[in-house]
Amino acid sequence: MKIGIFGGSFNPPHRMHRKIALYLIQTGYLDSVIFVPTGDRYQKKNLVDSHHRYSMVKLMIEGYPELRVSDYELKNTLTYTYQTLDHFKESYPPDEIYFICGSDNLKEFTTWRNYPYILENYPILVIQREGDDIESIMKNLGGGNIILIDTIHDDISSTKIRNSFKQERKSQTVQALDEKVEKYIVSNGLYQK
Repeated sequence: MKIGIFGGSFNPPHRMHRKIALYLIQTGYLDSVIFVPTGDRYQKKNLVDSHHRYSMVKLMIEGYPELRVSDYELKNTLTYTYQTLDHFKESYPPDEIYFICGSDNLKEFTTWRNYPYILENYPILVIQREGDDIESIMKNLGGGNIILIDTIHDDISSTKIRNSFKQERKSQTVQALDEKVEKYIVSNGLYQK
């Protein structure tokens, strides 16, 4: 079985996250995807508490048995990507573990802890973002098992969703968010300030 580990802040999770995971399964790259929200120690602005982000991912994937969410990084004080991947490799010993990331993350990949180890031990499914010079990015990494995925490009981003809530333009987020996630955000007063 091929399992994809989809890490991220998911602040908030949106339809494109789910669409990417399902696309990777439908096209045969993977059999299942585990979403792994980052812990609260992750250095990112405007990050809502991890229990909210975990709950929103859980709501977003309801009804999709091939999609799961893990609280692994939420339970540990500070976890690096290579440790997360090793954890799932140990948890699912007969299965192949893949790492899912966007080409925007790949640009910063050489700054990640033990990045050569990740390149050597885990296939990386890279979702291409428009405007990223993927050839020069890959040249900088010097190899590794990188698989470029050509998916439908969408202009959805968590940043735009957060901004629309701040500016009270919630109607613009309806297309981007799962209805249950949108209700959760509103009922918990997230991204309002």
